[in-house]
Amino acid sequence: MTDMETSPRAAASPLLRPSHGWFLLLAAAIVGADQLTKWIIRLTVERGEAIEVLPFFRIVHVTNTGAAFGILQGAGPLLIVTSVAGLAAILVYLFNPAFAQPLVRLGLALMLGGAVGNLIDRLHAGRVVDFLKVPNWPAFNVADSAITVGVLILLWTMLVQPAREPDATS
Repeated sequence: MTDMETSPRAAASPLLRPSHGWFLLLAAAIVGADQLTKWIIRLTVERGEAIEVLPFFRIVHVTNTGAAFGILQGAGPLLIVTSVAGLAAILVYLFNPAFAQPLVRLGLALMLGGAVGNLIDRLHAGRVVDFLKVPNWPAFNVADSAITVGVLILLWTMLVQPAREPDATS
């Protein structure tokens, strides 16, 4: 046994063990990347400006007071309440042993980081900064991307991944 396995501190903080805490680090990294990129956009790109990076990709500076794809414009208080409720639900699932599969936790961690990133914008400025733009699609940001990928991972694990066999001892 190593010192870490026998130390009272390691036993008291199971979330710090790599098998349990990686998803919190991932969520924190997403929040950091989201807020850093939005800060850079606010400093370097005028609101409404568009910079063509590739023929199919632009950096823009737009803000959104609504939800995804511009729905519920101006519903800031409602979106804050629903975001907090969503965060609570994600945390319940994230720490539920029944959802301990790595892919499920990956999806939930991506959703958690994205939700926190956009909630910070809503609480701070009442609007979310969006800056990534591809043709025929609304502008989005790092948080939106993380939420979308997280939802896709969860859907894949529920629909495509084979169901676990029940334990024969039950």
